[in-house]
Amino acid sequence: MQKRKLGKSGLEVSAVGLGCMGMSFSYGPPKDKKEMTSLFRAAVERGVTFFDTAEVYGPFINEELVGDALAPFRRQVVIATKFGFDLDPKFDPRGMQGSPGLNSRPEHIKQAVEGSLKRLKVETIDLLYQHRVDPNVPIEDVAGTVKDLIQEGKVKHFGLSEAGVQTIRRAHAVQPITALQSEYSLWTRTPEKEVLPTLEKLGIGFVPYSPLGKGFLAGKIDENTTFDSTDFRNVLPRFTPEARRTNQALIDLLSKIGERKKATPA
Repeated sequence: MQKRKLGKSGLEVSAVGLGCMGMSFSYGPPKDKKEMTSLFRAAVERGVTFFDTAEVYGPFINEELVGDALAPFRRQVVIATKFGFDLDPKFDPRGMQGSPGLNSRPEHIKQAVEGSLKRLKVETIDLLYQHRVDPNVPIEDVAGTVKDLIQEGKVKHFGLSEAGVQTIRRAHAVQPITALQSEYSLWTRTPEKEVLPTLEKLGIGFVPYSPLGKGFLAGKIDENTTFDSTDFRNVLPRFTPEARRTNQALIDLLSKIGERKKATPA
């Protein structure tokens, strides 16, 4: 497994990370814990050292799963988690419908971090992302709060997710950002325009999520595929049968390239 250093931070991770959201949230019902624990072990054995979760996945149950499954490998791995939502105990995550409001107020960030530390069974969070930019809280206040948490030893590195160029610059001036996480794949190319050049200039790492187009680019989904009622792809325009039928040409092309390289579309 190749390794990458995220920007100028010195944080080294495996070139391929494991996003854990789908084990508990968004892609149908939560998966079997024993089966997922075996999957974590298999990933570590193959050299994966970078694991991604968030308090909103479940909510909460994904962090618990990650904490339990990675406990034996704690010294070998880097765990990233995220804050930034108001999680009402009655929140129903099915299909991301009625999703929770944003909340990055400083006191809420501190509270979220205490919860994540307990669920992940760690003393320090390796990489803490703001999950989504909160327009009601100046990004300087968010970065300043994370800076305090880093000084207290509760967090090692600060990240943002789906933030724009101005937000990145303002946050980075208060507390250096280790990584930005945004959607990026063959069918989501937006970061190339402004974000990637800015990150390169500032020495910030880039962590793409959904690099396989939420499963579509892996070639296992076609216009006849049906999703569980709790799967959030049911409400995404790109996953209507018409869109899938049109985009099938891309998968066919990937499959041909894969055959030449003796590789799967993924």
